Parts: sequence; C-alpha cells; structure tokens
Amino acid sequence: MKIIIIDYGAGNVQSVFNATKEVDSESDIIISNKVSDLKSANYFILPGVGAFGDCMEGLRSIDGFLSELRNQVLKYKKPFLGICVGMQVLASLGFENGEHQGLGFINGKVEKIIGDENLKIPHMGWNSLKIKQPKHPIFKDIKEEENFYFANSYHFICQNDNNVLGYVEYGTKINSVIAKDNIIGAQFHPEKSGEAGLKFLKNFLSWRP
Repeated sequence: MKIIIIDYGAGNVQSVFNATKEVDSESDIIISNKVSDLKSANYFILPGVGAFGDCMEGLRSIDGFLSELRNQVLKYKKPFLGICVGMQVLASLGFENGEHQGLGFINGKVEKIIGDENLKIPHMGWNSLKIKQPKHPIFKDIKEEENFYFANSYHFICQNDNNVLGYVEYGTKINSVIAKDNIIGAQFHPEKSGEAGLKFLKNFLSWRP
C-alpha cells in the first residue's frame, strides 16, 4: 500500500509521517508534492499548519496538482484525510484573512470561532471529543470523550449536518471530525494526540470506503 503525505510547503509533514509510520510500518509512506505520486497512491493525508488561504495557494502553486488530486479523490474515490487546516480547506469557502475558495470536497464554510468571552482564541490544547456517529469505522476502539490536541482559531461549519461525525465544546460546538464518502477531516492533530490519535490514524488506514 502507498500512502502520500501531501507537502505543499507549510504542513506539519514530518510529525505526521512519524505517526503514520508508527501505526503502519509495512506500507510505503512518502512525503510528496508530485502529480505522479498521486496517481499511484492508495491513501492521501493532507496535514495543515497556518492559514486557509496560504494552504490553498501552496496547493495551487504545484502545476497540475489540484486537478489530479480532485481526480484521484472524487473520481477514483481514494481515501483522503485532512488534518487541521487540511480539514478546513475541504470546505467551499474560508474566511481567514479575506475570502478564499477551498477544495469544495465537503460543502460548508470556515469562519472564526466566536465563543465564550472567557475562553481564549486560538482554541489551544486538549479537548474531549463528543462522537455523533459512533458506528463509523474511524472511531473503532475510540471511546466517547477521549482527548485530542487542538490548535485552531477557525472552525468548519458544514452545510449538511450529516457530514459531522464528532465535535468538541469550546464556548460553541466545533466540528472536529467530518466526513463525506471517502473523505474525512479532523480538526485536531492526531499526530500530537497520543494513543487516541494513533488509533484514529490506524483506523483511517484500515478504512475501505
């Protein structure tokens, strides 16, 4: 099996690579931004660090990359995991430092978190996950309210609530696991979330949508 961790110039790729290798030592795991690697991959992981617009600009700057990624994910239905900003760019639009078009893989928008005035933004640190769809394979062996590590000032508002698999409370509900068909997004960083995060990654790599 071949797993591509997408490198657009700003993602937290090395720690995601290390965590992925820890849960799957047998697969071919590579960090890449090559169109040819997209064609031969079985699974995709898009890590995210930084702003929505910068992430999209990084992806657009690689000649032919976005077109082929859409082809592999939407036409050939290869499993895709977006992490943090990598989840947010699944949206149709993002409003971080202006208005930006996203990948549009899952209908929705990304807006600044507006919650309790006593809570600091960004939402930084550990939070307990509340699972809406516990039968989804991504939650195998993950218990209700296990803790995951977050670092975000913006959140994904899904157009269709059925796309929300799990959320956390931080002054408001923050959608933290979303999905549609072969596509999953995690607002938290599984690679920084200890055993729970490793289980999440392992479940993704065992998933056959």
